[in-house]
This record gives sequence, structure tokens and C-alpha cells, in this order.
Amino acid sequence: MPATIHIRNANSADLVPMTDLLNSLFSIEKDFSADGNRQMQGLRMLLGNPRACILVAEDMGEGVGEVVGMCTGQIVISTAEGGPSILVEDVVVRSDRQGEGIGTMLMKAVIQFAEEQRATRLQLLADCDNTPALKFYNKIGWSKTSLICLRKTNA
Repeated sequence: MPATIHIRNANSADLVPMTDLLNSLFSIEKDFSADGNRQMQGLRMLLGNPRACILVAEDMGEGVGEVVGMCTGQIVISTAEGGPSILVEDVVVRSDRQGEGIGTMLMKAVIQFAEEQRATRLQLLADCDNTPALKFYNKIGWSKTSLICLRKTNA
């Protein structure tokens, strides 16, 4: 793991680099499209929400922090679990920094958030054609379920 990478909670100063990361993520996902205004609005809603966390991977290599990755986690109540579960979203590492262990560090940190919330399950959605992401999740111990995701927009 890179010694200069620090995982921390995001703050408002991170909004622009996080929006850039989401732009790169949504550019490869079929179900979503990049819209900086919407992504910024969503990030603002998550910041400071006690039922959510936004984690950033910050590279301190040059003495000045640079956000190179992020992920979010939100608490949902699971009737199947009889308690809190964590919905993990927005897992993205800048393309030129992938393969350095940054994604693993982010996922360990969101698991820590889940433990602090006494969540018994974490879940996430991944684009079925994003082979690198699916390989990554499998490598770090996540498994497929028999469930599928259905969606209905209400705009």
C-alpha cells in the first residue's frame, strides 16, 4: 500500500475533485451519465449526513494533499438483517493510480464505518460490463448474489 496515501472523511474542499472522480466513473457506466451539477448536489447532501460517510484517498506525497480516490457508504435498515446495512457507492480511483492498493484501502475504511454502525451486511452495485471492477471486488472477498437490481426513475 502506498505510504503517502491517507484515507479520511471528505469535506467541502473535496467537492471538485470528487465530482471529477464521479465524472470518470459515470462515463463508463451504462445506467448513469456524468452531470457535474447533480454529482455536486448529491455530494453536498451526503456531507455531514450522520447516516452516511464519504471517504477520500488523499496522496500526501508532495506535501500537498491530492484526492486520488473515493467511496461512499450510507446506512439503510435491512428487514432481512433486522438492523443496519451499508449501501456502498461511488467506489472510484483515478485511472492513473489504479492497481496501487488505493481501492482496497477505501474498501477497508468503509467496512470500518460499517462496523462502527453495527451493520451486519454491506452491499454495492457494479456495472455488469465493468470487468476490472468485478475482478477487484472478487479479489477482496465480495461475492455475487442471486439478486438483480431494478430501477424506476421518478423525475
